[in-house]
Amino acid sequence: MRLVETIVLLVALATVVAAFAKRLRVPAPSLLVVAGVLVGLLPETPPVHMPPSVISLVVLPPLLYAASEELSWRDLRTVWRPVVVLAVGLVLASAAAVAAVAAAVASLSLSMAFVLGAILASTDPVAVSALARRLSLPARVQTLVQAESLFNDGTSLVLFQIAVSLAVAGTAGKSAPEVVLHGVGEFVILAGGGALAGGVVAAGVIVLRRPITDPVLETVVALITPYVAYLLGETLHVSGVTAVIVAGLAIGTRRSAITTAQTRLQLHAVYQTIIFVLESVVFSLIGLELPTLVRDVGNAGHWLVAALAVTATLIITRVAWVFPGWVITQRRRGTRRPSWTVPAVISWAGTRGVVPLAAALSVPLTTASGAPLPQRDLVLVLTAIAIVISLIVQGFTLEPLARFAGFGRATADPRHEETVARLRLAEAGLARLDELAESDTAPDEVIDRLRANLQARIGNARARLDQGPDAEPGPLTEREVRGDLIAAENAELARLFEAGTISAATQQRLQRGLDLELARLTEGQR
Repeated sequence: MRLVETIVLLVALATVVAAFAKRLRVPAPSLLVVAGVLVGLLPETPPVHMPPSVISLVVLPPLLYAASEELSWRDLRTVWRPVVVLAVGLVLASAAAVAAVAAAVASLSLSMAFVLGAILASTDPVAVSALARRLSLPARVQTLVQAESLFNDGTSLVLFQIAVSLAVAGTAGKSAPEVVLHGVGEFVILAGGGALAGGVVAAGVIVLRRPITDPVLETVVALITPYVAYLLGETLHVSGVTAVIVAGLAIGTRRSAITTAQTRLQLHAVYQTIIFVLESVVFSLIGLELPTLVRDVGNAGHWLVAALAVTATLIITRVAWVFPGWVITQRRRGTRRPSWTVPAVISWAGTRGVVPLAAALSVPLTTASGAPLPQRDLVLVLTAIAIVISLIVQGFTLEPLARFAGFGRATADPRHEETVARLRLAEAGLARLDELAESDTAPDEVIDRLRANLQARIGNARARLDQGPDAEPGPLTEREVRGDLIAAENAELARLFEAGTISAATQQRLQRGLDLELARLTEGQR
């Protein structure tokens, strides 16, 4: 199957599956994997092979950049210690444990077992971030889960580069201390160089975007930024993934200062579309490629037992790492009986997905001597099966576990915090309006109209705060009435067009005006 046809098929499949996932309230990535496996098992489905460069270069940079740009430095500083413990310590522990089990059970060579361990040490920031947004997790836990899933990708992929270089070049004639020292040195160079490259790209982009006022041009700059960071890192032979993550974090802190409101709205819509397409392709591809990989390797009994052992090792290692660390942290804070709920959710949130697949597909086909890289297909099969099991088992059960632990029921209504913030914003605007009125810098009718609008917003916010979360709904507000009127105008516009009274161009212009008004109305109600 040609690449373009494959991508179109995957996007179409993902669109249908995502619609059902939302209705069934199940994680879309998990359902996409299941659908991909079912389609791949059909006898009419041709073998699917995605070039490694498509995943590592086209898919990874924007996904990692979008996830890192959403992280707040302020929130990140509050959880940096546990993030380091999980993103570095747990990654190394998981890689070592998987390598040991894979070498013993799957008969992988030590170098290829280390490659497999480095591949599967990273979790999936996409599925974890989606879960964190759906559930009422405490802010600290949500930041911890998202930051850990992002930074452990950087750590594991740096470790993966080291493992691949050792597997391709070979370690014959080198002692164990020499191999370890070489690995540590490579880790420092790759991670440090990648961070430096990402910082340079971020500084350049911030300077470039500040004077730009054209939303289209600024959107183009924002879209190519992750690719520039990745390619710069790879060109300098450092970690392109680390460069993307650092660039996203740095630019995210300056986003409000270098973009306009119109650009931010446009960027959000564009990025949401691109991310949906990329995620859809990758998660469907995971399931779709699995039957092909299995048929290529053969000897089902051997690799199936090995895959189950590797997946169980990942889960057990994460649980054994998270729970003791949580208990130690809580004991230091004086908590005599630490709760099990937080470490349970964090432990079970270690699903595998896009990043391990991208890493596995990018494993070289040959060694430095030009000979085929031994056991590469087996590594791909074990990785694919571990990802599928993780997305299906953990993906479908993570939300029920979080709800059982009490995180599905919010301890405080998030709308209360938003209402208070909107009240403060309106009060600040009213205070500034009074200053303008005293200085006679605006017409009185403009001041009066804006003051009435702000006072109405303040009154609505205070009424919501006085009612409380369980209050019965009151009469329709002005915005709600206006929304109902816009719906009536939309219906009449559609009738006029169908009757041939107005042209398509007129219908489109009026429709856009109604859509913009409804968007402003909806934004004001949030």
